[in-house]
Amino acid sequence: MDKNTRICIIGGGPAGLSAGMYLEQKGYENYTILERLDRVGGKCWSPTYNGRRYEMGAIMGVPSYYAVHDVEEFCGITHDGPKLNRNYKNGAGKVIEPFEPKKNIFKIPRLLKMKKQIQQFGELLETKYKGYDVNGHRGVAEGRYDGFAVTPGREPVSGENPNLKDLCLPFAEFCRKNGVELVQDVWIGPYTSFGYGYFDEIPAGYVLKYLDFQTTMNFVKINLWTWKNGTQYIWEQLNEHLKHQARLNSNIEKVERRDGKVYVTVNGQVEEYDKIIVTAPLHIPGTRTDGQRGMDEYFDVRDDEKELFSKIDYERYDVLAVETKPEDHPEISYYVFDNMIPAKLGHLMVYYRRWRDTKDQVITTYALRKHKNKEEIPYETCKKMVLDDLKIMGNPATNVVNEWSVYYFPHVFSEDYTAGWYDKVEAMQDKYDTFYAGEIMAFGDMDETAEYSRELVERFF
Repeated sequence: MDKNTRICIIGGGPAGLSAGMYLEQKGYENYTILERLDRVGGKCWSPTYNGRRYEMGAIMGVPSYYAVHDVEEFCGITHDGPKLNRNYKNGAGKVIEPFEPKKNIFKIPRLLKMKKQIQQFGELLETKYKGYDVNGHRGVAEGRYDGFAVTPGREPVSGENPNLKDLCLPFAEFCRKNGVELVQDVWIGPYTSFGYGYFDEIPAGYVLKYLDFQTTMNFVKINLWTWKNGTQYIWEQLNEHLKHQARLNSNIEKVERRDGKVYVTVNGQVEEYDKIIVTAPLHIPGTRTDGQRGMDEYFDVRDDEKELFSKIDYERYDVLAVETKPEDHPEISYYVFDNMIPAKLGHLMVYYRRWRDTKDQVITTYALRKHKNKEEIPYETCKKMVLDDLKIMGNPATNVVNEWSVYYFPHVFSEDYTAGWYDKVEAMQDKYDTFYAGEIMAFGDMDETAEYSRELVERFF
């Protein structure tokens, strides 16, 4: 492709900013990044309270976040934030140690069995499911893999593996099929509590692209990265180091694609491009109060785009930042496994204390209120449930400082995953001078989205 190609990137989150970085590194400098909000970072949002930043979106990374490390190197920054730790409570607010045999004598047989299954699982993933951890979902439904390896070198890999079709199954069914049901006890912590849905509904491909074995073990061992100025700081720094910073407050009213050009009407002005990369949502079911729209609402959407994108659903994941009295401030972050099941939809799953050296900071709470087979819990109802749960936990809130219910984790369910949804969308890349990237094409965490942008640039530019 001509290095002077005029490229429009929609979205100034990790996917869009990374696309700009990787394009620059390949010699493409004629790009524009349009961001709807008055800030960059997308779901990496780190507001300030009492002079310190806290997390409303992404919290942490791990050493296998290679794309995030690309950004760090590009910007000359590093992961310099507070060291994280955690503990566990049951639904009644009692501190528990679910993985400590000495504290769970009657559970020793189950814990030993779980340990054995985790070892078996690691071996299965490396052998039976070779290629499972390649970024993105291209080829999975056809029993093949094609992309970049999840290694420091991230070398291109491809191959046939019919067993990969099993990744289309819901993760709970995938685990049963392989006789490793108990690994869910470990994977659920960094998965469901982080808002990515329940194991009986979400295809295993999503779970394992995000929580490949090495990433999960990093979470287990608390081998985590944080950033003093928050995860948003990573993307603020990237934006500052790009040759063309994102244009904030960009209201895209219309996109028309004709005669080999792309015409974008933004803030009342028509701009002409040769190609467009969409990292913003492709489809949002229903209407959101925050005004966010899917691409299919403002593009001259074609029939094949409309049909495929209509299959996309998303999670209703709510975050509260709350104040407590100093004597009620939790001494550590807590996971509440009892509330990470569909029957406890809307309840507090985890609450997070970022700064351990002071009590003049907020804690943040997290809850899911949607399951594909259950009635969605209204936002205000969920909020009340979470505040009531904090009282049960012994850490009542005195005030809600901030709240966020964001468009979260776009995905398709097993039926459409099995039917080759991803291969159909991948086949449309550049069909209408349009490229599709962002969360839906890989996964909802910042590293997977950034890594997919890297792959997209390598494949097509």
